[in-house]
Amino acid sequence: MPSLPDPLHPALVHLPLGLAVLLPLATLLCLAAIARGFLPARAWWGVVLVAAVLAAGSLATAEAGEDQVERVEPVVGKDALHAHEERGEWFVRLAIGTAVLAATGLLGGRPGRVARIATLAASVLLLAAGIRAGESGGHLVYEHGAANAYLDPAHGGAPPPAHVHEP
Repeated sequence: MPSLPDPLHPALVHLPLGLAVLLPLATLLCLAAIARGFLPARAWWGVVLVAAVLAAGSLATAEAGEDQVERVEPVVGKDALHAHEERGEWFVRLAIGTAVLAATGLLGGRPGRVARIATLAASVLLLAAGIRAGESGGHLVYEHGAANAYLDPAHGGAPPPAHVHEP
């Protein structure tokens, strides 16, 4: 049986970030199609599904990241890691809130319409939060050497950097 990747966080993070790119577009297209009568209101379930998978994926990704803090912090430093954690937590909160808004969009009448429009706005904010979290994660890997925490010098890997970069 195949084992899970180690580290797990970078393997999982691409799902919620990819869905964060897709969600505003899917939301906008679904809103327009429902408003023009091309799709019935029940088509909104597609947006709810994407938002729910995104929220679940962001929770799993955050949990996997928490499991790696002790190993990575000595390499990248507390400040840089904390900044990434904060951005990731903001992304998770927005993902959950967006999923709740999307589900509220299943209501009929004015409350449902308002929730669907609010879902579009929230999905754009979520995308911005995902870009910020992803950017800080990239800085951890490419500027602060986070991957070095997983390289074994005894097997040809690079040792951790001699100094820690602080933002």
